[in-house]
Amino acid sequence: MSSSQPVNLTNCDREPIHVPGSIQPHGALLACDSSAGVIIRHSTNAGAMLDFEGPLNGTNLTVALGGVATHAIRNALAAAPDASRPALLPQLAIGNGRVFDVTVHRHAGHAILEFEQPDADALPLQLARELIGRIRTTDNTDQLLRKTTILLRAVLGYDRVMIYRLEHDGAGKVEAEAKRGDLESFLGQYFPASDIPQQARALYLKNPIRIISDSQGHRTPIEPAVDASGEPLDLSYAHLRSVSPIHLEYLRNMGVGASMSISIIIDGALWGLIACHHYTPKALSMPQRIAAEMFSDFFSMHLLGLLQQHKLENVATARRALDRFFQRASEKTEVFELMCDALPDFREALPCDGIGLFLQGEWCAIGDTPPATAIEDLANYISGVGEKRVWATHRLSQVYPPAEDFHREVSGVLAVPLSHISTDCLLFFRKERLETLNWAGNPDKSYESGPLGDRLTPRKSFAIWKETVERQSEPWSDADREIAAAVHSATVEVVLRHSELMQEERLKAEVRQRLLNEELNHRVKNILAVIKSLVATPAKDGATLKEYITSLKGRIQALSHAHDQVIRGSGGGEIKGLLEAELSPYRSASGTIHLDGPRVQLDGRAYAVAALVVHELCTNAAKYGSLSTQGGRLDVTWQARPNGDLEVSWQESGGPPVEVPSTRGFGTALIDRSIPFDLGGKSTVTFDPAGLRASLVFPGRFLHVQADREAQAEAREQSHPSSSLKGTENMSLLLVEDQVLIAMDAEAMLAELNVGNVVTANSSGMALDQLKTFNPDFALLDINLGIGTSVPVAEELTRRGVPFVFATGYDDRTALPVELLSVPVVRKPYDTEQLRKALGAYLEKAGGEAR
Repeated sequence: MSSSQPVNLTNCDREPIHVPGSIQPHGALLACDSSAGVIIRHSTNAGAMLDFEGPLNGTNLTVALGGVATHAIRNALAAAPDASRPALLPQLAIGNGRVFDVTVHRHAGHAILEFEQPDADALPLQLARELIGRIRTTDNTDQLLRKTTILLRAVLGYDRVMIYRLEHDGAGKVEAEAKRGDLESFLGQYFPASDIPQQARALYLKNPIRIISDSQGHRTPIEPAVDASGEPLDLSYAHLRSVSPIHLEYLRNMGVGASMSISIIIDGALWGLIACHHYTPKALSMPQRIAAEMFSDFFSMHLLGLLQQHKLENVATARRALDRFFQRASEKTEVFELMCDALPDFREALPCDGIGLFLQGEWCAIGDTPPATAIEDLANYISGVGEKRVWATHRLSQVYPPAEDFHREVSGVLAVPLSHISTDCLLFFRKERLETLNWAGNPDKSYESGPLGDRLTPRKSFAIWKETVERQSEPWSDADREIAAAVHSATVEVVLRHSELMQEERLKAEVRQRLLNEELNHRVKNILAVIKSLVATPAKDGATLKEYITSLKGRIQALSHAHDQVIRGSGGGEIKGLLEAELSPYRSASGTIHLDGPRVQLDGRAYAVAALVVHELCTNAAKYGSLSTQGGRLDVTWQARPNGDLEVSWQESGGPPVEVPSTRGFGTALIDRSIPFDLGGKSTVTFDPAGLRASLVFPGRFLHVQADREAQAEAREQSHPSSSLKGTENMSLLLVEDQVLIAMDAEAMLAELNVGNVVTANSSGMALDQLKTFNPDFALLDINLGIGTSVPVAEELTRRGVPFVFATGYDDRTALPVELLSVPVVRKPYDTEQLRKALGAYLEKAGGEAR
């Protein structure tokens, strides 16, 4: 930079620090032609230090240093062609007998020779070996950094040694520190990128060791300052190169008298610096520099190994988290629940302060996240800018202004999209960086300020850094993005698979629904046909109208009971019970139906199939077969085969002649195919003119044949028929029923049971009003009323301690709260016998309590 452009804070990034035109005064410099033949430039102190009288420029190097020294220098230059690794000639004797530590390198057409006073006591190899030996087994990055600062301070004698890590934006942070006890700590401090200008960073890569012996900035000029073409001498690789006045003022403002920096170079990039400060002038000898450089090379390689190991550990952690996610995915079918359960694993895989899932409008989160009310708009924004790929920012409020409202809680977001057609996403969040900092130094510490201003102090640098990183989080690294990409692949695969399964289930559900509709339609037609045949069945000779109505009512009641048994058979049941339930509407006093076989329990799947087939056989027999006329007979027998299967034989006789149907209807197809298709059994129907025959074979894996003892024990338990009730004359009963005909039937049945006082209500409100003046002994409550349910009445009766039972035509109790699920239920349409059992249980319990 020309003299017309003085160095200041506005142009320090352009300061030509590699061509300062001077060196530090603790050494001397000679610049020769590239073959080290003739001296063409020299530092103004070179003649005195080398004890050479007369002009140096234009003098043959052999004349100035002697033939032996010149020969050694030229051999060293030939052996070290890389300027970043200068040749070292410790304790080189020149022609006049004086001894120097000499460093030589070639650069920009010059052979540059640097001379320093020798240190005969230092042993660089031994020193480096001892330093390396103390860190070689360290397997933790933090321990390595901390131990290195302690070792270098002890060996090199500086007042403070720091390890300074550079971040992606050029700012730096003090990661480790060893210092004199009376000094304030810089540990954990951040500094802006401007504290180390770009050209200085470039030189740290070229010249890994930088010595500043005195921050007062004494300079020894180089003559001539420029050559005949006007070019200054490039000192990029010279360790004696003089120092930028801006940097010297920075050191002086801190009270630092001397410093040394060792570059930490990882994969060819400047990872950071080992910075050494001394509070009085201090020069480091060549052997100490050699030891420090050798140590720094090993340190950088060891640090690289630990960083790579840490990266592998992070990858392994992410892999384990994804493995656990895939394991859960194989066990769960509900994708939102699956993803919510996996949030802690995803948070462990990718470091963040909070994580959330936005899926199909639902939100689930842990840790520090934006308010739930802000998520949908944020997801919409990310969906628009992210282009359905992993998207991240560490400055959310700058790109998305609404995030200003929660920038302290969340300043960074990384989004993993879960769909190409919606805003579903997995969101990782990081807090504002300033919220997570701990200032280790003294906040009231004052520093000197020089002519370039008080900005050149640690405190002001930190303040500038804070201003530049407000509303920013810790940036998302390439490693973070790689892990996010892996999470994206895993989650999208699972979500898509779930969508496929849901589509398959929807298709299956549609098929099942069509079959159920067909079956329902078929059953309704069958039931109507059976009812028609029951109504049309002639009464016995001499029977009265009342007897005919009673008989018809009983048969319809039996038909309802059979239907209820089939519907509730999803959990399995006995083959005999199924047959009795289905055939009960068709029994008569003539005893034309005969059942015989052992006690056999069918599991839920087989019971459901058997119910369909038996229902079809029964309705066909009632419409067209032996149960359609007087005098017909049906024999159903079943027995276990030697291989464990169950064979059910159906034989009709005495009915109308049987003809082979000309077409296969739904019922015929159901009988033929259900058992073979669903259970792997057999189903054979023979249309014998004398009577239809059928053979049904159920595989043994669906059966449980009860032993004789087990059957006898069960028979004993059920051998107590209901007796006539006593004690009902003075009973008061509350009946809640919204259907007037059913209520009238219930009142008539209760009258048969001699219940003295029945009060009826058709709604829960009416019942509660009646309970204000009526205190029943017992209650019968229809669960589902026309408007609402009877739950409020049940809760009031429970509070009073009044026993009750529910009546319902539904198979489930979804309308009931948990505390009422244990209440007994009477299935509708109920009959006198069911009411007798319910009241008998109440009276028996009341009698026991009275005793």
